[in-house]
Formats: sequence, C-alpha cells, structure tokens
Amino acid sequence: MNILFTEYSTILVFFIISTVLSVVIFALSFVLTPQKPDQEKVSAYECGFNPFDDARATFDVRFYLVAILFLIFDLEISFLFPWSVTLSQIPIFGFWSMIIFLIVLTVGFVYEWCKGALEWE
Repeated sequence: MNILFTEYSTILVFFIISTVLSVVIFALSFVLTPQKPDQEKVSAYECGFNPFDDARATFDVRFYLVAILFLIFDLEISFLFPWSVTLSQIPIFGFWSMIIFLIVLTVGFVYEWCKGALEWE
C-alpha cells in the first residue's frame, strides 16, 4: 500500500497545486478587475440572436456548418496528438497513412474555403 501511495503522490501533489493555483488566479482576476457590467457586456454575443426569444426559431445553416467544421478539425487534433507522441516508434506505414489523412483533410478545408463556407456575411 505504501508503494502505491508513493507512486501516485506526485499526481496528487500536481492536482492540489493546480487546484490552488486555479482558485488563486480566479480570485485575483475577480478582485483586481473592475466589475462594471453595461448593456453591451451582458448582451447576447454567441449567435447574435436574443436569448429570450421563441425556441422554435430557425437558425441559419451557416451555424450548423461552422459547428460541423469545428468538430472535424477538433477530431483532427485528437488524431494528431497520439501520432506525434509516438512518431519515433511507429513504422513508415503509420507515418504515410497520417500524411494521407492530413492531405485529404487539407483538400476538404480548401474546398470549403473556395465554396465560401467560412465567409460570414
């Protein structure tokens, strides 16, 4: 039991330090910054619509397109991280399969860009 505690004690210390540091930074930002909310600060800013409107209102397709594009590129990062960590240990097939994946993803991104899907009017 003592061996188990010594192995995990560094993780416990890391969690304690990160929690304390997070609380201190949050408290300092709350204390040091002026708290003067105005109409512009408390207005809706994510999608431009009034948040207290009809829930059945239709949204523009561009909102869904941006969300889908975000998910695609977010998943790309989740594939790239383990690949980059183990890059020195994987065979050449693993390297070229990820390069092909990145090329396909880049072609899709360029296609979306040329079609104007990333333009916000």
